Amino acid sequence: MIDTETTNKVKEIKRSFRLMMNGPTSQSMREKGIDYHVNWGVALPLLKEKAKEYGKDYDLAIELWKENVRECKILATLIMPADKMLPEIVDLWMEQTDTQEIAEQAAFNLYQYLDYAPVLAYQWMASDKPIYQLTAYQILSRLFMNGQEPNERGINEFLDQVVVALQGGNAGVKHAAFNCLMRFSDLGESYEIIAKKALKSQGLDII
Repeated sequence: MIDTETTNKVKEIKRSFRLMMNGPTSQSMREKGIDYHVNWGVALPLLKEKAKEYGKDYDLAIELWKENVRECKILATLIMPADKMLPEIVDLWMEQTDTQEIAEQAAFNLYQYLDYAPVLAYQWMASDKPIYQLTAYQILSRLFMNGQEPNERGINEFLDQVVVALQGGNAGVKHAAFNCLMRFSDLGESYEIIAKKALKSQGLDII
């Protein structure tokens, strides 16, 4: 049962988006094929300010995500407390993620901070769904940037999947995989050497 306070907050937030609406941005997204049920074109810095206003709020995040509105979903990723995000909720949110922007925002704002982030990333990297693969590489990019080093098994699995992604036909996944590979190489000279060897063995000479 949703409490009245949370319901009122959702209504208040949705009203505020109308006031922040950026028509040209919204139109530009539609023209690029980024289609939401409702998209006010609100800039990300404004959404981050809105998130600070409300703070971390599990119930509000859950209700905002249910709204098929771009800004509501992004705000949900910003205010969901990572320590309360159960795996089954992550699974549900991923099933309902159908744009690259939301996948990237969820990875950057929330998924990278989950205790089980590496497990998710390696699981999704091997998925046959591009949106899952893309999210996985976004998560791993952040983890590598924060200095988290994979073990030997993780390295082999990561490089195997990256090679497949780079040889695949999805531009978004290829871009995310390449950027992730760069972050992996930035972990140190030994990682860069391993990455180059793995790519060279497959005829890929791109780093």
